[in-house]
Amino acid sequence: MPTIYPTRTGFRGPLAGRASYVEAPPMWRATSVQACGLWPFGVASGAPTIGTPIGRHIDNGATVCFDPISWFSRAQLISTPIEYILGKPGLGKSTFVRRQVIGAAAQGVTPLILGDLRPDYVDVVRALGGQVLQLGRGLGSLNPLDVGALGAIIPQLDDRAADQVRAEVHGRRLHMVASLVELVRGNRVSDHEETILGAAIRILDGRFEGRPAPLLSDLIALIDEGPDELRRYTLSRGSDEAYRAAVDPLHLSLMATIDGAFGDVFARPSTVHIDADATAVCIDVSALPLHDERLTAAVLLASWNHGFGAIEASNKLADAGVRVQKRFFVVMDELWRVLRHGLVKRLDEMTRINRQWATACAYITHSSLDAETADRTEDRAAARGFIERAGAVVEFGLPRREIDGLGQIVDHSSAERRRLTEWSAPGAWNHAEGTQEPPPGQGKCLIKVGSRPGIPTQVMLTEAEKLAGVHNTNRRWAE
Repeated sequence: MPTIYPTRTGFRGPLAGRASYVEAPPMWRATSVQACGLWPFGVASGAPTIGTPIGRHIDNGATVCFDPISWFSRAQLISTPIEYILGKPGLGKSTFVRRQVIGAAAQGVTPLILGDLRPDYVDVVRALGGQVLQLGRGLGSLNPLDVGALGAIIPQLDDRAADQVRAEVHGRRLHMVASLVELVRGNRVSDHEETILGAAIRILDGRFEGRPAPLLSDLIALIDEGPDELRRYTLSRGSDEAYRAAVDPLHLSLMATIDGAFGDVFARPSTVHIDADATAVCIDVSALPLHDERLTAAVLLASWNHGFGAIEASNKLADAGVRVQKRFFVVMDELWRVLRHGLVKRLDEMTRINRQWATACAYITHSSLDAETADRTEDRAAARGFIERAGAVVEFGLPRREIDGLGQIVDHSSAERRRLTEWSAPGAWNHAEGTQEPPPGQGKCLIKVGSRPGIPTQVMLTEAEKLAGVHNTNRRWAE
């Protein structure tokens, strides 16, 4: 009987064989109930398996699951339900977030895409049976003085809660109007001008009680009229000349918001009303001219303000026992467009996430250096705070300079730095039409939580997603 010797690479001897390279065995995942006979030989995964399935671990092939809601509320792996996503264009940031949107909707969470510029999320929201709203010149409009969903719930609350909501509604409208003025001017509203605006909005509320919300044109007319109850906030002391000197710069800036670059987007009654009971909501702003950065920044800021107002309204009703508590997943894309215009303080005031809100948030931008585009030192520090407060940072391919800047906030090993740089390289040259290879980093990301080693992940699409075509952000090129 011939002798066969087992070796590390196979069997040696007659009728046996060896291999110089042993392929890794296929990996399967199952619960202990489904594969109970194999359970004693199970091997733990190197990545958490709680949350939306994203793809596979690049090193060991294990399934990677991640979304900020599950990792915060169920797994308690992150301290805040916020993710900051950055990377070069075309590497899969939108596809990554769309997968999380689908996963959130499947878990009963309401995704809110507050300002879809390309659009990247309209198709997936429609496929989920959600609400798509349009905002732009000649399309939908958003009145900054509208009380929104938050003001609409006041009749359903007791006196104490109603007073709190009225104060919050006033503050949100004041911040929004001041933000529009700052965008028009290119610099901040002074403290006394903000006082005048606040007083004028309160006076308008009294005059329009029981009627549709006032418009910016009504605010301008009130300031031009100059009633005594408003003049006392200007210290004009009966002098019309002193009053005009105090309010004219503000008057001119407000006129520019409805007759200037913003067109009629903020000049008409609101046509955008978020339904918090929808399976998903997308505010489509893709009709905006992207070269008009001020208008784009203003519309994004208004969409974010409107969305967070709807979230707060839902939470107030839950606190009052009027409705069940809902959870939300907010997607804020193109963050750099607002950071560039020095509106960091306004953005922070409007969108600061409280963990008691039952809301997760995804901030999406191209670069960590977007935070450095603000003019003021305090604004740059506040912009960096968006990254610092994030429970998880998801990095797609980045140039070396970007990684150096991000390294002041997020620790990277040498291997992680090398990976991120390699993922930012372009695809290989191929002159045959229709056979251009994708970039090496397409769909690859590094999920970083604190100082822990990152989880290198390859985002994987299901056949249903591919057939539905909801992940094609280059559709116009294909058509």
